[in-house]
Parts: sequence; C-alpha cells; structure tokens
Amino acid sequence: MTRLVYLCARPQAGAAAAEYESFRGAMQLDEHELERWDLVHDELPADFAGRWRGAVVGGSPFNVTDPESAKTDAQFRVEASLARLAEGAASGAIAALFTCYGIGVATRKLGGEVTRAYPEDTGPTRVALTAEGRSDPLFGGLADAFTALTAHKEGTGRMPASATLLATGDVCPVQAYRMGDRLYATQFHPEPTAQAFTERMAVYRDDGYFAANDYDRIAALVLSASLTEPARILRAFATAF
Repeated sequence: MTRLVYLCARPQAGAAAAEYESFRGAMQLDEHELERWDLVHDELPADFAGRWRGAVVGGSPFNVTDPESAKTDAQFRVEASLARLAEGAASGAIAALFTCYGIGVATRKLGGEVTRAYPEDTGPTRVALTAEGRSDPLFGGLADAFTALTAHKEGTGRMPASATLLATGDVCPVQAYRMGDRLYATQFHPEPTAQAFTERMAVYRDDGYFAANDYDRIAALVLSASLTEPARILRAFATAF
C-alpha cells in the first residue's frame, strides 16, 4: 500500500522540520509511514495520486490573498501544486487534509471565497462541531466543542458549493469542512502540541501574527490550553485512509 505524505509549504527549514514531526507524532506514524515532500522547492509530482494514498498539508507564512505582484516564484509553485491536490482530492483520486494556509488554496481553487475578514489571533480558540461534524467519520468522535490553536490573517468567506461545514467558531465561521468523502480542510492547526506551537511562534515572532513583545503572554495561554481533540482528527485520517 502507498504511504501517506506531509506536504510542506513553509520556506523556513527549521519550522518545516518541526511541523513534519508534529504531524507524524499526532498521526502516530513512523518516518517510513509518513513521507515528506517540500513544495517550496519541488512541485507536486505528476503521479501523486498513485504515489500516495493520502496527503496532509501544513501551514505557511504565505497567504492566498497576498497581491499577485507580491508573490514569489516559490509561492506560485506551492499554490499551483496545492490546487492540483485539491482537484485530485475533490474527485476522489486521493485523500487530503488541508490545514491553515492550505484551506485557503483549496477553497479558492474549488470555487469558494477567501477573505481577510476573519483573521484570528495567535493562540487558543474555541471550535464547535456542527450537526454534520458530529456525524462525520473523522470529526464525529470529538467533543462537541474543543480548544484548538490558530494563527492566520485570512479565512474562508464562502465554502465551495458542494462542501459540508463540519466545525465553526465565534471569530472565524468556517473552521473545518469536508468536500466529497476524501477532502478535509481545517482553519485551525490540528497537529502541534502546545510546546511545539510556542516554538513555531518564536520563528514567526516578527511576521505580524502578534506583537513581538506579547510573545510571553501568548505562549503562557498556549501552554495552559487543553488540546485533547485536534490531534485525534489526524489520527483518524491516518487510520481511515
């Protein structure tokens, strides 16, 4: 059976390596079970749907809503690759779980709208399942409401037409959706432990997600958060596909 793959969209090598380890840990897979592919430097291979049975997509300092004139060659390459993955997952050719930045690429490619209207501060946020989420194969075993970690400047203003809303939030109304039975997308980060998230915060301390001098205060909130549920989504994805 083909393996699962983590698709990296982060230019920062240290943050990318740590994110891979977070996904691998949450999914309870070893290095032979979860491959790593760097989309920043190598586009998605043509045979991706035959090479891997499923893919998980991490976050990025890129934003889908960045002006086209400001996007680098690396960002264009990442977005083109993730758009191809979204089409493949929507058609059922491969299973995929897009997170944070990835949900924006998938949403736009599949006919939805991405907007700067629903940013969330770095740190814990409350996520609540919808009725459809409570009966979903991946989300259905979770608590009806739980804490997850976010840090994003854009969000989904309108889902793709055939998407099913699985989870929502007070600040960001689209926290997770499913399209068909093989494409999942979350605005929040399901993979990091609290400690791993604070280490990621340090990498992006000066990137505008939060005031740099607020690091200690936000890190304390993260470290005190109960994060029992988000990683269960990834483990369910790994076992389902």
